[in-house]
Amino acid sequence: MVPLPIIWHICTLHCLLQAQDNKTLLAMLHAMVATDGFYFSCSYDLTHTVQRLANTSPDFHEMSLVERADQRFVWNTHLLSDIATQPELHRFAMPMIFGFASIKQCIINGKSFDWILISRRSCYRAGVRYYVRGIDQEGHAANYVETEQIIQYNGTKASFVQTRGSMPFFWSQRPDLKYKPWPQISSSLNHLDGFQRHFDGQIVTYGKQIIINLVDHKGLEKGLEELFRTLTNRLDNDRIRYESFDFHKECSKMRWDRLKIIIDRVAPEQDTMGYCLLDSEGQMLQQQEGVFRTNCIDCLDRTNVVQSLLARRMLQAQLQRLGVLHAGQHTEDHLEFEFIYKNVWADNADACAKQYAGTGALKTDYTRKGKRTKWGLLMDGWNSLIRYYKNNFSDGFRQDSIDLFLGNFVVEETGRGLDPLHEQKDWKFMTLPIVMLVAFSMCIVCCLTAARGLLHQVQLWRNGFGDAGVRGFLG
Repeated sequence: MVPLPIIWHICTLHCLLQAQDNKTLLAMLHAMVATDGFYFSCSYDLTHTVQRLANTSPDFHEMSLVERADQRFVWNTHLLSDIATQPELHRFAMPMIFGFASIKQCIINGKSFDWILISRRSCYRAGVRYYVRGIDQEGHAANYVETEQIIQYNGTKASFVQTRGSMPFFWSQRPDLKYKPWPQISSSLNHLDGFQRHFDGQIVTYGKQIIINLVDHKGLEKGLEELFRTLTNRLDNDRIRYESFDFHKECSKMRWDRLKIIIDRVAPEQDTMGYCLLDSEGQMLQQQEGVFRTNCIDCLDRTNVVQSLLARRMLQAQLQRLGVLHAGQHTEDHLEFEFIYKNVWADNADACAKQYAGTGALKTDYTRKGKRTKWGLLMDGWNSLIRYYKNNFSDGFRQDSIDLFLGNFVVEETGRGLDPLHEQKDWKFMTLPIVMLVAFSMCIVCCLTAARGLLHQVQLWRNGFGDAGVRGFLG
């Protein structure tokens, strides 16, 4: 029989451990809800594009928001699970998207219109930069974002949709303290099968796919580009077109005007693709037939620059069709709108980058000002440094927070399922911060010692030669 004092001590220890676990889990949830980018609406379905909503039946619009939402973009599905099973409570359940949203009232030629930009981040294969790459077995791509540009003028709506997502095959890039870890392409999984699953779903949802791959054609990104091209050729689907553009090579030495090369190359496809247009009665006048699927290795900085240029080209056609722009006019000629356009797209880049990589986007000086600047290069360097630290030392916590929030990791009331919180950490993980702290301390000590030594030498010179001699020695 176990003595009562021992039982009491065991129970106390268990309670303390459970309290610590609760504190950790609450910190994870707080980290998620404190992240900018969550949006909901009580009257408008944010999870669907204008075109998807227009192509539905009247019965669809009678459904509650939580029932009809596109589950790819509902980030609080797990949190609403209890309410979702009770139809009488559906009116209290608001689907929540994660990404970016901006609504601006703009004026061109004295005509007022609403210009809206919405980015919807997929909750499938959700995660942070180096922890989630490629696709899963169902074909869901990491960092998948649907971005929709909407114009509302005199009751008429025009919409243009683009997507971005990690290269859709099985690869990873786990943090290993290198500035750029080498990507690892799986040798055991069937890439073509996952690739086909991904694009089958994309074609059903959006139609023809125009892939714009912006990764480097040499170095660590070379193998990824070659496999993407090979898989596209092997799939041999006439509804998929592959365009590769080595962004860094083509735009080296700040030659960002060369982005016109890729925009002109896909211009015929964009004209054929068109955009969604609804009249003031909500009737479909034309549909967008296909979508641009743009990516770089992160689907952040380079991707956002190209997406903003494609969106601008379509915006030009939409505003002319609606009669806001006169024939021969360009949006660039209207400086007030141009300022709004550039800054909203740069804000979109920053939001997507913070959610995936932990910092604002790189290259936003081009998006905001139309050119690269030295200050922009310095800010890119700073953000890259912050990314390096976060990706190697704090993104594990962020990834766990996302998994907990989405219900990918579930804690039972009994406390079961908390084993990952109690796993013994690898000795390298424990040692590295100590080594870095010691190294930093040694650097400080060396600097202080060197400074004292210099002062001592100056004092000796002053004693031997006087102040004039010291000034002469120091120049």
